Parts: sequence; C-alpha cells; structure tokens
Amino acid sequence: MSQSNNENYNMNNTDTNNLDLYEITISAADSIDAELINSFYSEETLYSVLGATLDYIAERMNTGLVLPYFADIDNAIWAEKVKGLDIYITDAVEGRELNVEARGKDYPTNILSYPSEMPASIIELMSTLPLGEFIICHEVVVREAAEQDKTIEQHISHLLVHGILHLLGFDHELGQAEQDEMESFEIDILAQLNLPNPYL
Repeated sequence: MSQSNNENYNMNNTDTNNLDLYEITISAADSIDAELINSFYSEETLYSVLGATLDYIAERMNTGLVLPYFADIDNAIWAEKVKGLDIYITDAVEGRELNVEARGKDYPTNILSYPSEMPASIIELMSTLPLGEFIICHEVVVREAAEQDKTIEQHISHLLVHGILHLLGFDHELGQAEQDEMESFEIDILAQLNLPNPYL
C-alpha cells in the first residue's frame, strides 16, 4: 500500500452514543481528496454504522451468538474493550493492485477486509481491541451505487456493515446458511439506521 500524504483522521472525538467504546482512524491515498472523505466518510456516518453494528452483535452475543474470530475472548472482556477500526480510502489503480495482492483478482473491488487476527492473550493486554482494517475503493463504490440504483451513502453504509461482520469472522461464502445469517444481520442493522434492505 502506498503511503499517504493526506492527513490521518483519528475519529475519537464526537458526540456519538457510546463513543468511548469505538475508535476509528481513516487515511487515504494521495489521489483521494480530503473533501471526498468529509463528504462520504464523515465521523457521524462511520460512528453511526460501527455503533449500530456492534450494538446489534452485542445483543446477539447475550443470547449465545459466537464471533468466529473472537471466540476465545470472554464476553465481559469483549464488552469492556474499546473497538478499533482502520479505514483506508483508495482509487481504482491502487485498488486493483491491492486486490491482486490480497485475492489474486485483477480488478479493483469495493472493499477489502483485513481482520486483526490477534490472539486472545494479546488482546486482553491491550486497551483497544483492533477489529482490523478496511481498504475501500471509492470509484468502485460510486459505480456500484449507480448500477444498483442506490445513493452512494446507502451503499457505503451497507459495505461497512458487511465488512465489519467479515472482521468478526462471519463469511457468506461458506454456505447458504452462513449467507442467510449474514444477510439477515445486515438487513436488521441497516433497518436500525433507517436504511433500506440492500438485497431488494
């Protein structure tokens, strides 16, 4: 990944509910304008989506849901830890390069998810529980939103929810049951954000 000269936006100072439980850092490739970040990846949007997703998951954990990538973390420790998320916004050129490197696919994709994959023994010692990192190719997001007759904001929110679930270990590619579960989670979370079902 190329180093960015753009400012890193550490989004841990807003009035969002449960703010003290989340920490988001966003950076971007040199080709990404700061105004684009402010317009489509605002603190309010990112915190709202992350908060809604993790609140929903926490409710399900109380009734027995296990997070595949965090199964070794005690629920009490999970609940008390600040959750950290890194987001990197890039263009189609770098997006293609990163997709080739990560997945062997020679085209830019909308979002790449990199789980933190830290052992429980290390996470327990950290003040912030790192969920992982997203790499978002904004050009692909814009194109897909137009193709799917969605607003860019709706599509970004859906991709963020989808990506957070991947960082927790949910994987729709494992089978139909896993796909149905993940889509059900996404629909419910987006409804809490007053956003439509993305699969209709």
